[in-house]
Amino acid sequence: MSDSNSPSADDLTQRIGVLTRREVEARILSPIIDALGEEFGRDQVIDIVRKTIVRVAQEQGALLAEQMGGSGSHEFMDSLQYWTKDNALEIELLAHDEQTLDFNVTRCRYAELYRSLGIPELGATLSCNRDFALIDGFNKDATLSRTQTIMEGAEFCNFRYKFNR
Repeated sequence: MSDSNSPSADDLTQRIGVLTRREVEARILSPIIDALGEEFGRDQVIDIVRKTIVRVAQEQGALLAEQMGGSGSHEFMDSLQYWTKDNALEIELLAHDEQTLDFNVTRCRYAELYRSLGIPELGATLSCNRDFALIDGFNKDATLSRTQTIMEGAEFCNFRYKFNR
């Protein structure tokens, strides 16, 4: 049961930042994934976790658009403050207008976090895979193109968003 004085998960994320939230999630999920993997097969468990995280990210995207007061490129750009809090990401902005938001992530402390926890193979599942689902929930007409990530060993992540009218 939720107490009306208790902060929502989204309030918590705004206060602590997404990086800290992902660390807490990873520290809880990693041993659970390991235990379930031993019982039911790791690949099957990872697949279920991935599907669940995608569903949650879509829901969070819709809620984010509501919180930001819109679902356009400017609102989405403003929302990046949650992912960059505590220098979690270093971003090189390449282009931004009503229909385009292009940037490279040149440093990703999320990838560093998963490596430091000894679970680099879970980083994409627990973090990167959310990106496409999040924008889908945020704006059904927006798309993300990304061909590489630091999590997978690239020098930078290339985020290319298109916001159709």
